[in-house]
Amino acid sequence: MLTGVRSFFGFGGKTAPVPKAGGRERVEIDPKDTVVYAIGDVHGCFDALMAAEQRIEKDAAGISAKRRIVLYLGDLVDRGPRSADVLDHLVGTQPDDFERLSLCGNHDETFLSFIEDPQGNMGWLEFGGEETLESYGIDFNRLARHRGGAASLRDILQSRVPEAHVAFLKQLPVSVRFGSVLFVHAGVRPGVPLDEQDDDDFMWIREPFVSQPNGLGLTVVHGHTPANEPVFAPGRIGIDTGAYATGRLTVLRVLDGEASIIH
Repeated sequence: MLTGVRSFFGFGGKTAPVPKAGGRERVEIDPKDTVVYAIGDVHGCFDALMAAEQRIEKDAAGISAKRRIVLYLGDLVDRGPRSADVLDHLVGTQPDDFERLSLCGNHDETFLSFIEDPQGNMGWLEFGGEETLESYGIDFNRLARHRGGAASLRDILQSRVPEAHVAFLKQLPVSVRFGSVLFVHAGVRPGVPLDEQDDDDFMWIREPFVSQPNGLGLTVVHGHTPANEPVFAPGRIGIDTGAYATGRLTVLRVLDGEASIIH
């Protein structure tokens, strides 16, 4: 179960995490009188994240919905320079007027796997992982030359990566259902019933998701597949605009069944 999710995110009795055997949690949110602001792939871009949250605060001042949820679509870490600061921010004090909820992206899952077994997950370093280590003050190249490389990484990771960050990564849900909208990091497997979808597809899939109707009767809001601009396509909205390369972190507002980009 997603330990402490109700109190951590302030969901009370209106949001129920739905367990899936052997996998991450799947959350359902009652859309009544609720607005969701979805933020695309952050990838360690802390300054862009702060600017995105300021845009959300400004927009929400004119929204009458009682519940205001900020939903991060995953890939919080890697590639950008300040992954540690991003996680520090998200595990810190929650704002009074918003509830925060983060999904698990493939980079978040891979970072967690590296923490648990560095030797078995060295490929993560070429996946944007070196930048994440640097954000925790770990110079892997220097470590490899002078301190035994991966053999000593586990101890160093345990000393540099706060336990709160690890616990946060472990409890990230893999999807959020919000009425007729499904938020995931990557996408869904077209034609597969929602309760039979695999966690790995939610976190990793591109094709055939991006080129085929999903067949679920839902609008899937996702990141993972970067584009120069947000993508509005049949059955899906993609909001990964490559923040680590472009500096553009996209925010999508979903309210009363309507979706719009917040500038």
